[in-house]
Amino acid sequence: MDDLINDFLAETRDMLQALSGVIVAWEAEPSDRARLDEIFRFVHTVKGNCGFFDLPRLQQLSHAAEDVLADVRAGRRGADARLVSAVLAVIDRIGELVQALETGEALASEDDEQLISALGKAPAVPALDPEPPAPAPETKKAMRSIRLSVDLLDRMMNGVSDAVLARNELGRRLRDGDRDVALEAAFERLSGCIGEIRDAITRTRMQRIDSLFTALPRMVRDLSAELGKQVRLEVDGGDVELDREMLEMIRDPLTHIIRNAIDHGIEPAKERAAAGKDKAGRLRVAARQAGNQILIEVADDGRGIDGEALVRKAIAAGIVTAEKAETLSPQRRLALVFAPGLSTAGEVTAISGRGVGMDVVRANIERIGGVVDVDSRAGEGVRLVIRVPLTLTIIPALTVSAGGQIFAVPRSAIEEILRAGTGVAHVERVGESSVATIRGRRVPLADLCDLLGVAASDEGRKIVLLKPAGGDSYALAVDAVHDHEELVVKPAAPAVMAAGLYAGTTLADDGRPILLLDPSGMAGQAGFRFDEAEVAGRGDEAGAADAAARETSLLLFRGLDGGLRAVPVPVVERIEDVPAEAVRFSAGRLRVSLAERILPLAGCAEPPKEGKLRLLRLTDGAAEIAYGFAEVIDIRSLALELRPPPHPGELAGVALIDGLQVEVLDPHWLFAAHADAARPAGAPPVCALPEGDPWMDNMLRPLIESLGYRVVAAGEGVEADVLIACAEGEAPAGVAAGSVLRLRTRAEVDGENDNSIYRYDRGALVAALSRGEAKERADG
Repeated sequence: MDDLINDFLAETRDMLQALSGVIVAWEAEPSDRARLDEIFRFVHTVKGNCGFFDLPRLQQLSHAAEDVLADVRAGRRGADARLVSAVLAVIDRIGELVQALETGEALASEDDEQLISALGKAPAVPALDPEPPAPAPETKKAMRSIRLSVDLLDRMMNGVSDAVLARNELGRRLRDGDRDVALEAAFERLSGCIGEIRDAITRTRMQRIDSLFTALPRMVRDLSAELGKQVRLEVDGGDVELDREMLEMIRDPLTHIIRNAIDHGIEPAKERAAAGKDKAGRLRVAARQAGNQILIEVADDGRGIDGEALVRKAIAAGIVTAEKAETLSPQRRLALVFAPGLSTAGEVTAISGRGVGMDVVRANIERIGGVVDVDSRAGEGVRLVIRVPLTLTIIPALTVSAGGQIFAVPRSAIEEILRAGTGVAHVERVGESSVATIRGRRVPLADLCDLLGVAASDEGRKIVLLKPAGGDSYALAVDAVHDHEELVVKPAAPAVMAAGLYAGTTLADDGRPILLLDPSGMAGQAGFRFDEAEVAGRGDEAGAADAAARETSLLLFRGLDGGLRAVPVPVVERIEDVPAEAVRFSAGRLRVSLAERILPLAGCAEPPKEGKLRLLRLTDGAAEIAYGFAEVIDIRSLALELRPPPHPGELAGVALIDGLQVEVLDPHWLFAAHADAARPAGAPPVCALPEGDPWMDNMLRPLIESLGYRVVAAGEGVEADVLIACAEGEAPAGVAAGSVLRLRTRAEVDGENDNSIYRYDRGALVAALSRGEAKERADG
């Protein structure tokens, strides 16, 4: 019986979560019979189950709501705001009772009669003929599902993670021993099975972000009514999936941002009408996946953030001095909204004004490896973008060593890797502290060996330039840099986490434990304190923001032919060593077999005869290819002036770096070539790309610029000859474009009316861009 009750409570909780938005939508459109029927079915189901389980209070509340909704369905009563509020109150009480049953807490029953009486008869309305019953929908095969506890899923994930590590160790031992073809074939089958199981269990941890969005309509309705404002909510991207743990961690920050938008941003109806705006404010919440990140955008069309008022508040609160405030750029002034204790509210209310807000939002987002950005235009509104990793369990990391021990650093926090004592970077002592000077830029230096209290190596030390989420850059000295890896991260013991240096633990292929370093924690242990004013000042001194935005982070390496080459760092997934026998010429091209899959191989003219081959695993977020090379030289952030080749090919061009000619790979061409895409012919003016899309920035932008286009970020008021958008989502709003080019991620056409282009169909891309240029010339 207990199992049945638990199933009932879990089912009721899930239905409640999805229902709040349905009721608000029904209030806005009372004639929507489908939504009315959905609400009626919920209270009817709860009433029936409560009779079976002998839960009289729940049965009494649900029965009262059922009677009122039956009157509305029969046309005997109208669905006004009073009735909707009463139904919402009853459903809220049902949710409270469900929670009380789960926790075993007692809940007073005095308010039940008041809630039921509030559902009482409203003034009579003209009788309406009841609508005929809607035709029965086509019967579909029900999806089979069961309920599993979260603890069981976590244990399954931990077991598969251990199996992956054991698989990797077994593969390493097989490579080091004598070759046995039959044993290798069995190992490949085992690897494939483990990979499929890992992917399937990882999917069980994923949850649609729609479960987070369903509560928003109710929250917006109640808050706008409390503040006397009119707000129109738009939600998009509910089908995006996110790790369930991540979903819970962003719930509170997202709620706070939306409350701020309604309270601070969107103006009352009279003020909006006087400004020539629609009386109802527009609040848009959208989610989309970009590579291995989830982007959640919250935008309103309210009054925007007053940068000058923000600075005055910051000066009055002692957060920044008046002298320093005069040097802040507009973007740095907006960043002051994240300063602790700063509020732009004119008075303290139940909703805001206490100065506890955006700093906590940013801290919570950064705690899970995310970033929050803000953009505002006075009188036009505010746009906040939250960027969080897809999952907390598997993260890309760089392994380093100090004092003979191996550690991992999250790759998202790494800006650059350099050799100490070179012309590019050198270290000097200033009093009792160390400072690294990197191409004229001075940053504080922390030594990992000193933080750990171990002896450092005397030769060949490396410097890793780190930039924690929301913080300023600093350098970390380590004994050696090893490899890029994807690590399955688990929480470390409380005593280890209490040290303040670590974010978790994992295991290497050989079973050795590896601690994941926390970049923000290391900065704190080293005594670095970056307040808002210091970060802003250093950011402004570093140079103009436009110049910084044009810098490209490049991995410099030596090819197998001895030539110097470079590839954009965001495209590099990891570096691996494979035995020569793993490379074969098959199915018309060179391919390399790795633990779980077979990848096409570039950068290699013929299979190596013996030894090992070093590979760059390149990814566009969906597909992977391998590129052979001899050695890594450096990672650099540079503003390049490329000299293009005479014909399109593997190279985007050649650039001068430290007086040497370096060939820069063209990732778009590499992926297009290995996807058997057509080759392009020439073309050229202004092309707008969606902001914050890694694939667009790293893969598509070089191609468009090589055709002579000037690329700009799509946004309000932007004018462009061509706007490029994802076929699976909405085009960026507010762009005045001569034509819109939609790119799809799949090669297959979705129906006869699908006019989108496969994103790796290079010939079709160039032809479409050529038509855009020809149209621009004709109009000009």
